[in-house]
Amino acid sequence: MRKKREIIIPDITPLIDVVFILLIFFIVSSVFKKNEFALVLNLPTSSAKEIELKQKEIIIEINSKKIAFMGKEITLNELEKQLFEINEKDKMIIFKIDKEVQYKHIVDVLDILQKNQLFNISLVTEKKNN
Repeated sequence: MRKKREIIIPDITPLIDVVFILLIFFIVSSVFKKNEFALVLNLPTSSAKEIELKQKEIIIEINSKKIAFMGKEITLNELEKQLFEINEKDKMIIFKIDKEVQYKHIVDVLDILQKNQLFNISLVTEKKNN
């Protein structure tokens, strides 16, 4: 008489355990992209149309006490050094200014932009509710 062959079914419980452990590992160890804007700003409102932000733009933020360049807080002198190192003079400058900022601070930054021949400036505002 021939012996009947037993069907071997692998136990998948350890496989499921390993998959869940890997899933938890990747969730815990992932780094999520933070908001590119470093300062909390109270922007003025405008009815101008929106523009689409791209990765290649230079972002400058100003509030009443601080300046941020590309998401990092810096001083006015450091900003001047950063802008001096820019080779592509036609890059768009995204300029976010808190509405409580003194006019002198805005003029100081605009002066630095002009010294470095960076003229492609776009001011960011809140959308006006009609």
